[in-house]
Amino acid sequence: MENAIGAAGDPQTVYLDFNATTPVAPEVLEAIHHALKDCWGNPSSSHHYGIKAKKVIDEARTNVARMINLDDASGIKTCQWKRVSEFLLTKLCIIMILIKLDILFTSGGTEANNMVIRSVTTHYSRLCKESGDLPHIITSNMEHDSVKLVLEKLANENILEYTVVNATQASGGTVKCDGITQLVRPNTCLISIMLANNETGIIQPIAEIAKAVKALNCVRELHNRIYFHTDAAQALGKIPVKVKDLGVDYLTIVGHKFYGPRIGALYVKNLDAKETPLYPMIFGGGQERNMRSGTENTGMIAGLGKAASLVAQNVELYSTHMAKIRDYLEDRLKEKFGEMVHFNGQFPTSQRIPNTCNVSFIGKELKGWDILANAKILVASIGAACHAQDRPSEILLSIGIPKEIAYNALRLSVGRETSISDIDRVISDIQHVIDRLRLH
Repeated sequence: MENAIGAAGDPQTVYLDFNATTPVAPEVLEAIHHALKDCWGNPSSSHHYGIKAKKVIDEARTNVARMINLDDASGIKTCQWKRVSEFLLTKLCIIMILIKLDILFTSGGTEANNMVIRSVTTHYSRLCKESGDLPHIITSNMEHDSVKLVLEKLANENILEYTVVNATQASGGTVKCDGITQLVRPNTCLISIMLANNETGIIQPIAEIAKAVKALNCVRELHNRIYFHTDAAQALGKIPVKVKDLGVDYLTIVGHKFYGPRIGALYVKNLDAKETPLYPMIFGGGQERNMRSGTENTGMIAGLGKAASLVAQNVELYSTHMAKIRDYLEDRLKEKFGEMVHFNGQFPTSQRIPNTCNVSFIGKELKGWDILANAKILVASIGAACHAQDRPSEILLSIGIPKEIAYNALRLSVGRETSISDIDRVISDIQHVIDRLRLH
């Protein structure tokens, strides 16, 4: 992969927008090409061509599960062991079966997030319809629009109620566990909190929240259980993610955030035992165990599996490199611009994913989009790629960043192969842009 990846592959630019999307790794392109060329059969067909395609999909599912450490044998429940061992399967087979049943392929993170919300809402409405209460969901003020907007839509249609818990400056940019538990109602059925924020990179206390949810469920009726979902789009490929340590019921996986194709997957805890509810949104031929119909996209699934395999093998290496480059970037910004620089989302009480720097330059003429519009080398974003440029980030405002500083924000996110020399070129480019803007 080329060191500097810019718009349209321009080698003269330095791409620092890896939180928006990543290029497809060469190994992933090779896996996609192989699947499309040699494994083109319908995976539902029983002949040789179909079996070959099905094998590719099964292997990809296993690799995705391994990326989130789902194949950790210590997480297998005794009851599951007993049930499967009655069929005289080995321990390895048990692991493989559980892996296969808990990963569902989707078109991407948006579909996965929508599917979780709609599934739990449907589940509650069916089991608790006599109560007359609408299902209640708790989320945060930092979530992606694929969580936020679907909650707004369903609430407007009087299908559910939801409450937002705020990450604030006082909380170090994280949601607080007790802040969530205080919002729980008798009709609360789902909590959805992202693992790492796409703008600030701040990591949320998912495992702590999961423990609190588990304690609450111990005193609730079985049919009135609270389920817990995390969108792990920005964390995967940057930090190790162990789904069983997190303790969640659902986890969203997005391929194009870790050098894979633009499809995704959803982890559903013990889906085979129907422990965690899931209802299809797409109906048809019954693929993906009747949960997501449509002939499987074998090529893209193969690519996702290969990208997941690379993460499983190399995530510590990726994380270490990105932290080194991101820290160098922030050191150079402080060294070059001094008090002009304001880092957004850095708190002593919280941690960030290792590749993300959210920074503003002080000065009314130094708005983030003006800097990017005038940059010759730097390719980046002012925040979430899908948000408009005519208003400051609501996430930055919520964590105490003044409006005039939030307007100036740049989100600089480094990648696996971003180099020290790339950063030096970016710093020089920013300096030239700031000099020009201050003259006009």
